[in-house]
Amino acid sequence: MSTLLDIFGFLSVILRGAVLVGQSLVIGGIAFQLLLLRPLAFDLAAEHDRIARRCRQFLVCSALGFALCELISVALQCTVLMGTVDIGLVEAFTADFAVAGLLLAASGIAVATLALRSRGSLTAITLGILAVVILLLQSATSHAMARLDDRATLAAADILHMAGAALWIGGIPYFLIALNLVEGGAQWRRVGKRFSQISMAAVAVLLTGGIVMAVFYLGDLEAIYGTAYGVMVVGKVCLLLGLLFLGGMNYLLVERLRRDASTPILRLKRFAEIEIGVGITVLFAAASLTSQPPAVDLTTDRASWAEVVERFTPEWPRLTSPDRSQLMAYRIEIAREEAAKAHFKLPIAYVPGSGVLPPRDANDVAWSEYNHHWAGIALLLIGLLALGERSRIAPWGRHWPLLFVALAIFLFFRSDPEVWPLGDIGFFASLKDPEVAQHRVFVVLIAAFGIFEWCVRTGRFRSPRPALGFPMLCAIGSALLLTHQHNLTNIKDQLLIEMTHLPIALLGISAGWSRWLELRIDGTASRIASWIWPIAFVLVGALLLIYRET
Repeated sequence: MSTLLDIFGFLSVILRGAVLVGQSLVIGGIAFQLLLLRPLAFDLAAEHDRIARRCRQFLVCSALGFALCELISVALQCTVLMGTVDIGLVEAFTADFAVAGLLLAASGIAVATLALRSRGSLTAITLGILAVVILLLQSATSHAMARLDDRATLAAADILHMAGAALWIGGIPYFLIALNLVEGGAQWRRVGKRFSQISMAAVAVLLTGGIVMAVFYLGDLEAIYGTAYGVMVVGKVCLLLGLLFLGGMNYLLVERLRRDASTPILRLKRFAEIEIGVGITVLFAAASLTSQPPAVDLTTDRASWAEVVERFTPEWPRLTSPDRSQLMAYRIEIAREEAAKAHFKLPIAYVPGSGVLPPRDANDVAWSEYNHHWAGIALLLIGLLALGERSRIAPWGRHWPLLFVALAIFLFFRSDPEVWPLGDIGFFASLKDPEVAQHRVFVVLIAAFGIFEWCVRTGRFRSPRPALGFPMLCAIGSALLLTHQHNLTNIKDQLLIEMTHLPIALLGISAGWSRWLELRIDGTASRIASWIWPIAFVLVGALLLIYRET
């Protein structure tokens, strides 16, 4: 139980993100069937049944996944509730959030059952009703229902926002299924035009709900940079702008299809793949956003604009590190051992997951900044070597992925000096702390990324599939960085540190999906993408070089 309580915050964000992804796929699949497949049944002719069958199969899987995530989330929250408050099993599972979650899971199972076994207009109408029920139940657990004022307005805005995201982002996988199964430019044109119309309406609905919530939850312009909630909203807006760019490019291609049915649609498919990936990242960012209190409720200890500018003002990087013996936690532990010899008992300096943060002083800050700055040098070199390989100035630069392996080893030893292998806290005991656990995950991702990509660059893989490990791991790592939180006592310090992580995450997402596009398409788009991701690495390195904690 204690371990579960320790990592509850991190797990809840991950589960919430998975729930939002599943929900979007369910509602998007239902909407795709009602708004595209049924109206185009005659135009799609023989392909209609194949598309409908494949879409139903994907909808069934999505609905069952959504139900499973909801059940796990409810079980987790109820377990934590019973572990922190003196209540029984029945009381926990009859709480409002639990009832809503169980009903959502039941709705997901109902969608899967109907999609698997039934056909016809009545089934379609019932699925539409279930989609509305899911949106209403989900809004019952949102920030809106916790407000004392403007509850109805915010709940309506939240429903619109979720519905827009589901129709657009959740509908793209079904759109890809349709594109892959139809044959001929005329059918591509009909499917593309119809989905573009649905997407534009969905974007309008999404923006309407999002703007209303931003106005009410932010409160003022200073909250945008002065609170963690505001900074995350900025990140979400940046991702949304990227999605709108991709959607706009696909709209232009659909218009070309309308004029010329022989227009190739490979770019349309590949951009749609990237839209799915970025869209899932947006949903996880939304999950992270819902885990934080609205900015309007945080009126004290905000970061000022001057403090933000000061934190991003470049200074010469720290290239020397204090010795571990100079760190506060180590000194306290030595004092504790000496006190024990004299039969005195002093408290342990740091217990992972206890909620009591490791003590810090100037040496601890210097240790952390040293880690970030050397990581920045590594990323800068990686980007420059990749550019050298791309421009053919330095063909030997293809070995740049090995620097990622070296970086992973460096971070494994240096990221958390209180725990194994440098500290006295064991490996498994350290995983009780969410931040340490996330650091370990990042180390594994970085090492895997480097090994896979080095094998790709040196021709050790004959299949083209392993090359996709680069963009996938890059995208996953960047999405996790959006959920990464430093548990510092001072909210302002936490914000200023997270503010440096946000642009790094956005650049990582850009690097990953531009590499994906380079691999999955040819021509001008591939060549442009091949320059974007190395430049993104260079920029990440530059940001890490100016990282500061004071």
